[in-house]
Amino acid sequence: EKADVVISVAPYPMDVDLYQSQKALDNGKWALKEGGTIIMVSKCREGVGHATFLKQLSTSKDPKQVLENLKAEYKLGYHKAAKMAEIATWAKICAVTDLDPKIITDANTAALRCPYCENPVVFTGNLSGSLKPDYIIPFKLDKKMAKERYYNHIKDKALLPQVFKDQNHIDEIKGVYVPFWLFDGDAEGEARYRATRIRTWSDSEYNYTETQFYEIFRSGDMAFEKIPVDGSTQMPDDLMESLEPFDYSDAVDFQTAYLAGYLADKYDVTAENSKDRAERRIRNSVMAYLRDSVMGYNTVEERGNNYRLHHSTASYALLPVWILNTTWNGEKYVFAMNGQTGKFVGNLPMDKGLYWKHFALTAVGSTVIMFVLFMLIRFFLGA
Repeated sequence: EKADVVISVAPYPMDVDLYQSQKALDNGKWALKEGGTIIMVSKCREGVGHATFLKQLSTSKDPKQVLENLKAEYKLGYHKAAKMAEIATWAKICAVTDLDPKIITDANTAALRCPYCENPVVFTGNLSGSLKPDYIIPFKLDKKMAKERYYNHIKDKALLPQVFKDQNHIDEIKGVYVPFWLFDGDAEGEARYRATRIRTWSDSEYNYTETQFYEIFRSGDMAFEKIPVDGSTQMPDDLMESLEPFDYSDAVDFQTAYLAGYLADKYDVTAENSKDRAERRIRNSVMAYLRDSVMGYNTVEERGNNYRLHHSTASYALLPVWILNTTWNGEKYVFAMNGQTGKFVGNLPMDKGLYWKHFALTAVGSTVIMFVLFMLIRFFLGA
């Protein structure tokens, strides 16, 4: 006899994400009465899953629209969404998962719930109106790759505290869409330099040095696109800048579907308040470009410069970052990986206990070697 309520559990490895866990709904529906409730239980260890599946779940207004979309066009991943939607047309779907709706517990975060199971999936509730991003670079690298890069980062670090090598800390890695302001602008720069060329030679009687002095002027125009400035006070600026560069050719118009399975934060530093940092970066680039054009001199000293920025505009983007937070000896350590390129950054502490242990062992080893050498020398000299 069919039941009013069915609990269907997605076992390992089916529980990797919501996309694969849909199979548990397919199995459980055969025991469910029409109009009943099916409860899917799955850890969803790696989030929601396939991008097209996410798009259907996040953008369709109801299950019937998903089925209509499938009739109009088929893409890999649509079939999973359609199977889930088909059940939702005659039964109520609920889910118990480990999908995490939290990243930062303040007013800057928001959650979106799956339209079929009502489980928290992504942060988008506050990402609307002026807070809606213009662009997003989707994650290319998954949590497994983030773990591998972390292990490569700590590999062969003999003095690293053991806590950083424990698997339970690796499991704290979170995929985060970090808010950035991307600045465009046209810059003009000019600089004056004093330079020297030095020539030396000798004859049979004297050594000669000839120094020629030059006054040099350089000017130029440069166009800048998408100079990134981190728009969240929660993220260390130096850490975020260390993750650059991002490939902005992968940037697409923002859609909430890309956020499903990840965490996100809205900006709390405005474009106006970020402009000074962007201009400093642009100015430094312009001056470095002008300085690099002064070549062929023994010494170069800058005597003054001028800089102007025109037509500055800013767009709002979410960029993919894997974050690992851990604490050791009361101090917080943050590591990050570029979710597009795989670049991994973060400072590692040194275990002083291990340091002195290695120092003692090295000292003992060196003493033994010196003693053996001393005895060998005495033996051969005595012989």
